[in-house]
Amino acid sequence: RAAPTVARLAAGPQDRARFEATGTGLNTCQQGAQMAHMDAHAPDLLDRAEVALHCKDWLYLNLTGIRATDPSEASFTFGNFRSRRYDATVLAALGLTHRRGLLPEIVDGTQITHPLTAQAARQTGLRAGTPVSLGYVDMVMTALGAGVVGSLEGGAGDVACSTVGSTGVHLRAVGAERVHLNDQGTGYVICLPIPGVVTQVQTNMAATLNLDWVLSLAAGILSDMGAAVSHRDLVGHLDGWLAAATPGQILYHPYISDAGERGPFVDASARAGFAGLSAGHRYPDLVRAVAEGLGMAMRDCYAAMGPLPSELRLTGGAARSPALRSILSASLGAPVRVSARDEAGA
Repeated sequence: RAAPTVARLAAGPQDRARFEATGTGLNTCQQGAQMAHMDAHAPDLLDRAEVALHCKDWLYLNLTGIRATDPSEASFTFGNFRSRRYDATVLAALGLTHRRGLLPEIVDGTQITHPLTAQAARQTGLRAGTPVSLGYVDMVMTALGAGVVGSLEGGAGDVACSTVGSTGVHLRAVGAERVHLNDQGTGYVICLPIPGVVTQVQTNMAATLNLDWVLSLAAGILSDMGAAVSHRDLVGHLDGWLAAATPGQILYHPYISDAGERGPFVDASARAGFAGLSAGHRYPDLVRAVAEGLGMAMRDCYAAMGPLPSELRLTGGAARSPALRSILSASLGAPVRVSARDEAGA
């Protein structure tokens, strides 16, 4: 519903200043865009509100009685990633200066905790007074758990982390002073729980959803012929199909989502397609083209954040396929490492 509001604000004269403060491209997923939409179409709801909280902040309120948010959530939505405080320029760009009173206190959970209330203790079975820490945004904790912060040297992150699941999330840690802000105004900059260090993030709308689609073609044909197979069975053949095809034969644009693309460019009308097909191509060639398209989309995302990384830490479903890991490695021209744990989040 907030899409028209996002389009209006993104085209406004103040949006570049907002982007340079937050490091984050405006989209409908953000509380700032949603609040601006509510202010334009249902201001009475905001008039009656006492505070604007994200989901985890609401949980913190119920556990501790404290209305608060963390520096990562605050700065990429309404603030400046350098100061980790709310920013008047950002609020003005969103048309929300008069709603400043709804924004909660910023609490750094690595430095400050609050005690579990007696009521929350009864509901959870925990001891009253147990310290409760307000965590940072989940994406940056994945970067922390994947070890990208340990790669920092002179403020520049040389190791990156990608989660290649249904969508693609691509992260690298850098010193705040070395953030690369692209001309398109896309991506995110989210503070890490380390002074002066942030995570740059680009996300592409559809990653393994593209593979799910091309595998579903085979499933549909086999089902029509009375030989139904499961998705798991088809995934089991993935590495074989990828190995059977010659690299670089077909170009595939991996924009299979009905919502288009959001990173490193935003285009709701972007769609998937093959180029370079010939009568000699077979199903394994299509599968490999899709996988190579994922690799090039990942490369595009990292290129929008600055120099390409020298090493990639990979998580998500794609990490289980040796052949797919090899394709992603070739796309970046960098080695890939996989965590021994399924989940990298710290």
